[in-house]
Amino acid sequence: MTDRPVPVADPVDTDRVRHLPIVDNGEALVPASLAPDRLLVRPRYHLEGLPGALPECFVREGVLERLLQAAALLPSGYRLVLFDAWRPLALQRWLFERFARELEQGGGLEHIDEFVSRPMPDPAQSPPYHLTGGAVDLSIANDRGRLLDMGSGFDAMSDASHTAYFETAAGDDTQRFRWRDNRRLLYHAMNDAGFVNLPSEWWHYDYGDQLWATLGSHEHALYGAAEPAFRWGELS
Repeated sequence: MTDRPVPVADPVDTDRVRHLPIVDNGEALVPASLAPDRLLVRPRYHLEGLPGALPECFVREGVLERLLQAAALLPSGYRLVLFDAWRPLALQRWLFERFARELEQGGGLEHIDEFVSRPMPDPAQSPPYHLTGGAVDLSIANDRGRLLDMGSGFDAMSDASHTAYFETAAGDDTQRFRWRDNRRLLYHAMNDAGFVNLPSEWWHYDYGDQLWATLGSHEHALYGAAEPAFRWGELS
């Protein structure tokens, strides 16, 4: 898979994405941690103590099936590592506000929609991608349990985080080619399993939500806003 380039994609038309119809197919949110032979769950926001973050990565049933398909395409001993999946709306708002402050300090606030979904007035009509259970943030661990180096960190808000950045970046050094090939491996495993990639984030992939429907030219999204079923009530 590393011999196939990552295509250089145009920026996402967020307004078009948000107006695409949703016909939710009713799939449940399920925990991804029950398939540790192929999927490692490392919920970064929970581990870092962010408010409202869960110690599990919940995804729609169809997303889990496709994650297992993608993992099966990796070299022997390699596994997908999930950093984040379904995300409560309160945490989405917290992240947006925090990223907005960081970008404002750096003079790049106009680029915020590239890196985090803006909370919309009506989450039922235009939910953040992670609120649907169709979006995942992830990377790859090799057969020695080490994360592959992708050339920029998870959640880094910079040009180097664009998935195809190292396809065109200047320089012929071995390290740049390693970063490029690692991203190619993740991109094509996920793409071949039916996911689409958010071009500004090498770690972010979608299936079934409005971004997937838009980039895949589908008539409607399969997943709208959702929430895991907990016996003792809903999340606040």
